[in-house]
Amino acid sequence: MLDRRQLGLSAAAFALIACGKTQTIANAKSMETDMSSEDWKALSEREWKERLTATEFNVLRNEGTERPFSSELNDNKASGTYVCAGCQYPLFTSKQKFDSGTGWPSFYDVIDGAIGTKTDRKLFMTRTEYHCARCGGHQGHVFKDGPNPTGLRYCNNGVALDFVEDE
Repeated sequence: MLDRRQLGLSAAAFALIACGKTQTIANAKSMETDMSSEDWKALSEREWKERLTATEFNVLRNEGTERPFSSELNDNKASGTYVCAGCQYPLFTSKQKFDSGTGWPSFYDVIDGAIGTKTDRKLFMTRTEYHCARCGGHQGHVFKDGPNPTGLRYCNNGVALDFVEDE
């Protein structure tokens, strides 16, 4: 029996397949957004706990951090799209991913409009935190030590992502 998360993943995968290989990421994002009329930012803590594992909830809703090198997505080399584990919103493409050696999936850029940012001063330093633009789920932090062309490193919690492989 499919749970809500598996059903969401299946719907996202079906949408990407149905659009065909020539579909642009921008169009895929628009189509995925249209598929859901749910007000993701209005979900209660109880509703989030029903949808997410305990680890996902801690990272996405409580701004936690998973242990480095604990995510299988860190070593993922497949072609596809990385989506928010909370709401399946497309955040990164596999072409934007690089091996930072930090133990977390890292990207040098994001899909346009996919994230929001805020200042994080929790660890006695100032960092830029980023989150999913649709559901507000915490993804990670962005640093200015990444590769060209942006010079940025979006250091993402693997548990905050799902991966939809290209067909």
